[in-house]
Amino acid sequence: MSDIIYRNLELTECEKINEMNPYQYIGKAWREVDGKRQLVEIDYHETDWPNGYEEHFTNLKDTIINGGIAIGAFENDKLIGFVTVKSEIFGEKYKHVLLDQLFITLEYRGKGIGKELFFKSANRVKEWNVDKLYICAGSAEETIAFYFAIGCQEAEEVNREFYESDPRDFQLEFEL
Repeated sequence: MSDIIYRNLELTECEKINEMNPYQYIGKAWREVDGKRQLVEIDYHETDWPNGYEEHFTNLKDTIINGGIAIGAFENDKLIGFVTVKSEIFGEKYKHVLLDQLFITLEYRGKGIGKELFFKSANRVKEWNVDKLYICAGSAEETIAFYFAIGCQEAEEVNREFYESDPRDFQLEFEL
């Protein structure tokens, strides 16, 4: 594997996410069972972008246009991963910004690229004078394990709008 280059994604490069393989096998996921969050077998194959490619493409473009952070991981000019952080600040007790997307193409997962993208975006967010990154993490076992392993924790101040958009998601935060 040659060197991976991490750099800002340009608006003209947004369509490169179409070259990525978003496939994910989810053996177990966290679900609410009898009032308690538990890891349950779901045996699910996510073959496409969650909520569809168009939503992710549009969110990426909007993030760039509105002054958010969009960092790509490239190998030989091929996009193999990206992270986005929205520029809108929210929260009552703490100032949060939303880590909106973090995706690594299937063939490059488990190589530290997601961790590198996460911390590059967190370091950039520190310049915005906010307290925390907010993450609505999909409930797959591996996804939640990744976020906890890099230092995220369950959100102290839950954003109701994000929670209600998908109550299965973990509402997480990362202190900056």
